[in-house]
Formats: sequence, structure tokens, C-alpha cells
Amino acid sequence: MKPPRSHGRQSVRPTLKPRELMQDTPTYADVWQARVITLFPDLFPGVLGASLTGKALQAGTWQLHTHDLRAHGIGKHLNVDDTPAGGGAGMVMRADVVGPAIEAAQAHAHGRWPILYMSPRGRRFDQGMARDLASCAGVTLLCGRFEGVDERVIEHYAITEVSLGDFVMTGGELAAQAMIDATVRLLPGVLGNAESAVEESHSNGLLEHPQYTRPPIWQDRDIPPVLMSGNHQEIAKWRQMESERLTRERRPDLWQAQKK
Repeated sequence: MKPPRSHGRQSVRPTLKPRELMQDTPTYADVWQARVITLFPDLFPGVLGASLTGKALQAGTWQLHTHDLRAHGIGKHLNVDDTPAGGGAGMVMRADVVGPAIEAAQAHAHGRWPILYMSPRGRRFDQGMARDLASCAGVTLLCGRFEGVDERVIEHYAITEVSLGDFVMTGGELAAQAMIDATVRLLPGVLGNAESAVEESHSNGLLEHPQYTRPPIWQDRDIPPVLMSGNHQEIAKWRQMESERLTRERRPDLWQAQKK
């Protein structure tokens, strides 16, 4: 007999488009979830519906739910923003719109479940945060637009602002997808080889060593002989030295942190 399938798995026809992987999906209490509050729910799953994250989504290893901000809009035109108090350019997302959207998303939350706001003024996202999110029951991500979100929402819900880096994007959807991708790949069973997540860049504070494969000679360039030697102790030593060299050259900030 075949072993019973996990209740977290669902059968999905291969003809379905990625977006439809998210439709009519019941919520499972023991499956890691990402809940995304956005004005553009059709942008999801996007790249998350492809490759390993897409396969894991289809298998029920994790779940993705979107919450449409427009559904909480005010008035006949379902307005979600208004002019900044005190004047200024652009528009600000209203507290009485974003607040109810967060309440709807958090109604399904359980256990440790942070709320993140994609913001250029936030803490920079890194591998350590991805590992921490992977250990949570789930995460809610608020995708900003325009000039941002009414500050009272951030304060009231104790939202953590997170940034991909020192640049500004038109909205938080791409940043949210990047953060979800970095987190989901750390969930048990998503990567084909669990050691891949241990040896890659930033897993130990260093950049990853160079990688090689067939053919052994390409454009007159050889694979380093030590990698062909079969001496695993020497290979490990070479990889460590190369990781340190690349980190010193390319990311002196990470190298200095290693030395503290």
C-alpha cells in the first residue's frame, strides 16, 4: 500500500495557470503560510508559482493567500488613499482601509506570526531574517504603494518595516515575493538537497565558494585540480579558503563582522 498523503497536500491539474494554484484552498493550521496584503493580488504567485517554490506550493508544503486592499476601500470608488496630512506630494494609504485588511489577514494567524511592511526605510532583509521567518507559523506582508502607509497603522499593529536595500521601488509586491522565496526554500522538504541551504552564501556569514561542473576543460580553463582529487579534506579546506577570499574582496562588511 502507498503511504497516506499528508492532509497538507492537494491534487492540482498540470494545466492550471500559476495564479489558480491559490484558488479555493483551505487553510491548514500546520502548514507555513504567507498572507500578502496588496492592491494587485493578480501579481501573485508570480515567480513563486515556478520552480521549487511552485512545486512546494502545489504540493501543499506551504500556502499563499492574498488580501485585496481594494476590497476595503472607502466610498463609491473604493478609495484606498488620500492626500498627506500637512501637505506634500503623492498620496498616503488610509488607516481605515489598511487596518481592516490587516485584521482580515490576521484572523487566520496562529502562533508566532509577524507582520512585515515592505518599506525602503525598514531593516534590511537578510538570510538570518529568512531563517527566522521560516521558523514562524506564517507571515503577513503589507505591500505599500504611493507615499506609504499611515504611520498609525504601523504603530498600532507593531509592524516591522523591512527593506531589500537602499533603493525605492514603485510598490512592495516584488520585495514581498523575494522575501517569501528566500524563506520558503528554507522550509523542510522544499530543497532537493538540504545541504544546499547549509553551504550557500550567507548561511555562515561568508560568500559561497566557486562552483564547477563538466566539462573538465572549457575555453582553455581547467577545473581546479583539488576538486578532482577525491581528497575531501583538502576540498573542504580549499572551499573554506575561497569563501574567505571572496568575502574579503567583495563584501568587506561581512568579513569585518566575521572578525568581531
